[in-house]
Amino acid sequence: MTADFDLAALDRWMAANVAGYTGPLTAQKFPGGQSNPTYRLESGSGSYVLRRKPFGPLLPSAHAVNREFRLIAALHPTGFPVARPHALCEDDGVIGAAFYIMNMVEGRTLWDGTLPAMTPEARQAHYESMVDTLADLHAIDPDQVGLGDFGKPGNYFERQVARWTRQYRMAQTDNLPEAERLIEWLPRTVPEQTRTSIVHGDYRIDNLIYAPDSAKVAAVLDWELATLGDPLADFAYLAMNWVTEPEGRSGVMGMTGPATGIPTLDEIVGRYCTRTGRDGLPDLNWFFAYNLFRLMGIVQGIKKRVIDGNASNAEAAATAAKVPGLARAAWSFAEKAGA
Repeated sequence: MTADFDLAALDRWMAANVAGYTGPLTAQKFPGGQSNPTYRLESGSGSYVLRRKPFGPLLPSAHAVNREFRLIAALHPTGFPVARPHALCEDDGVIGAAFYIMNMVEGRTLWDGTLPAMTPEARQAHYESMVDTLADLHAIDPDQVGLGDFGKPGNYFERQVARWTRQYRMAQTDNLPEAERLIEWLPRTVPEQTRTSIVHGDYRIDNLIYAPDSAKVAAVLDWELATLGDPLADFAYLAMNWVTEPEGRSGVMGMTGPATGIPTLDEIVGRYCTRTGRDGLPDLNWFFAYNLFRLMGIVQGIKKRVIDGNASNAEAAATAAKVPGLARAAWSFAEKAGA
């Protein structure tokens, strides 16, 4: 799909706001992604990426591209792998929605977490790099990079449960018994927070760009849900892949061990703990229940946009149909955690 906005208006804005930019300009929408539509831009001065808010009415706190831009602008100078940011436009009048421009990072996006085309050694290296990159993010001091006020430092899960309950309620279209049980149980059983870090919020293999010819992570993408919070939110979200059936995306349940090279859940827990100086992690089942509840809230928002007619992806309707299954799966982990 090519641009669904005024390319000439964007060309004029980039000429005025992006250092070194020269036209002519073309745009191609990336496949995938339900949230902030993303485009590859080609110009006389090179390749860029544009991320914009969806068009149409939105939930108040969703699609905050200004926060994404602020975050990558803070992380890029540290050497952490993010695209170089160029400029932010919060004027809806330019292309119809707020957007920002960053460099295009060339490399490989790996959509299937089982990495079917790789050797066991290569799979192991790619997974270790993914875990190490997450640990490195959690080691960055938010105050040192000007992000001390990027989120509230304490009570992360308490606030997140409340936030995703609100988001779910604002977009709610059905009455799901498991969702109601989770809304009652999660806030009563929140684990104690012992550390605060920058939290990505959607850290999984297909939100990474790997270097063209190595297992090095060249860029971490899709920072829309980033905030300050408990780093275990990110780690447990990544660990969900180990309890998710292989579905052509990030799930690797039953696919780990020496035969495939994909590290076991115990191995990635150990690697993450070593790199972050932890003695161990608490029971992950509460975190799995929370993460599926949060995903349920996100997908419920997509479902509402499908109903309202402004979802950004052709697969949005199929995604929206997953809400009841996510609620059931979340409750099953809650039961394992003692609910």
